[in-house]
Amino acid sequence: MSLSLPLGISNFRQLRELGLAYVDKTGLICDLLDRPGAQVVLLPRPRRYGKTLNLSMLRCFFERQGEDLSALFEGLFVWNAGAAYRAHFQRYPVIDLTFKEIKASSWEHALDGIRRKIQALFLEHRELLDSGALSAWEMQRYEAILDGSADLALYERALLDLSGYLHGRHGERVIILVDEYDQPLHAGYVSGYLREILDFTRVFLGAGLKDNPHLQRAVLTGTLRIARESIFSGLNHLAVYSLLRREFRTAFGFTEAEVEALLERAGRRAELPTVRSWYNGYVFGGEVVYNPWSVISYLASEDRRARPYWVSTSTNELIQELLEHHAFAVQAEMETLLAGGAIEQRLDENVVLWDLRERPSALWPLLVFSGYLKAEESPGWPEDEEPPYLLSIPNREVRQVYTATFSRWLETRLRRQGGSLDRLLASLFAGDADGFARELQAFVIEVLSYHDLGGPMPERIYQVFLVGLLSALAPSHQVRSNRESGLGRPDVLIRPLLPGRPGVILELKVAGQRTLEEALDEGLSQIASRDYAAELRAAGAAPVHALAVAFDGKIVRARAAPEGTLKPIRDASS
Repeated sequence: MSLSLPLGISNFRQLRELGLAYVDKTGLICDLLDRPGAQVVLLPRPRRYGKTLNLSMLRCFFERQGEDLSALFEGLFVWNAGAAYRAHFQRYPVIDLTFKEIKASSWEHALDGIRRKIQALFLEHRELLDSGALSAWEMQRYEAILDGSADLALYERALLDLSGYLHGRHGERVIILVDEYDQPLHAGYVSGYLREILDFTRVFLGAGLKDNPHLQRAVLTGTLRIARESIFSGLNHLAVYSLLRREFRTAFGFTEAEVEALLERAGRRAELPTVRSWYNGYVFGGEVVYNPWSVISYLASEDRRARPYWVSTSTNELIQELLEHHAFAVQAEMETLLAGGAIEQRLDENVVLWDLRERPSALWPLLVFSGYLKAEESPGWPEDEEPPYLLSIPNREVRQVYTATFSRWLETRLRRQGGSLDRLLASLFAGDADGFARELQAFVIEVLSYHDLGGPMPERIYQVFLVGLLSALAPSHQVRSNRESGLGRPDVLIRPLLPGRPGVILELKVAGQRTLEEALDEGLSQIASRDYAAELRAAGAAPVHALAVAFDGKIVRARAAPEGTLKPIRDASS
């Protein structure tokens, strides 16, 4: 069955007039109207989750204009919800502004982009100049925006001024829609002009949204809730509904039922398990949610092959930079996540941009609200207490962000000392102990040269190395640390997902008061006597390589177990 899909189309009117598939999200209109006390609403969600399309839908519904657009909504949820909701149809003047493209590398270029956005907004409502609704002084200010001669203060109060002009012209208060309000802030953080963009945005949004007598309702979208002290200072009536909240939980992204319906319409219901493993896994307010961009892209692909569609639409620059910056501080948690586990963290819905580089704990809310981790409430907490959350990597697509980031991180540190990730992996799977020791020593020298790790050694090096190894070997192998195998626990067990491929055991020792050779002897003896190879044999790994690795400061040595020493241990009673 053919299904016309809106790939890359975020204009609601265009989508509906072309007859493209539309997952009905008009219930968002009802949810907003049912909350008259929430005059200014912020709905932060990950990118590509339908924020722009939803704001376009809100504009089509609310905006006063001469053309009747009721055909766009016929048969949809809001149109069937009753006359009380339809009473707001095409009733209000609307200010629709997006900051999506503001990604400048300097404050001067960012401000120029913002000025052009505001200029285009005023140009869109140019009929105000001929309406007789503006005074001569107001017309002069309006023209200054249009011709680019306005000073910064005039741009800062542009939302307030334009809403006043429209209110006076139409006799109805204004609805303000701001898409991706925080995009310039992300760019400012990365490119070093955060203070300037924060100052402008605080004044710009504050003037337009705080105590504005011309405002009917405002809806803002973005990725993060930037902390009040950073941007929303004094905006006490702001209602924020993050993806942790139950309100609006189905307004963005696709629910399980919606994905099943799309697959049914496309005649591809049998592919639901593939779609689940790649694009499912998010939880918004307790509701399981799919990534809509990836689902649509997958259905539109002619070869029906699952790919990281969402991940490939962005450089993930901020995420990758912070993951690498905090690699040593969060290595234990990352090891758990990459191994398929979950970590428990408390989440602050207010993201303080200044803290992102200084506080490793600030990384977790950023990853959750940006769509790179799933958050589920930890069970057993009283309802009147804010619970911690269990965080995990949501699906195969997002896992590739982590594996690519940490593989590159490991490769970079090896290269600085003449090492190579490819050579390290090749020596590992060939059982080449000397080659593996040379590459691992390059990593150890690099780490000790540039980082004051503190704490016991080589545990910290081992842990962060393991995170890189987990990433580099995905998805063909699983890397397990201190997992039960045979009669004991090897430090590292590398198990192939398919039989007939090599598996590796690593036992790490610190020389301490012993010689490196004595430490290696102990490691190999432990591997053999405790039958660490048991799980690899059971998984059909072939061949199985066992290496003891010993550390003495920056010196690394390794030795492979001789052939015949990895045979299963016979039960003494047999």
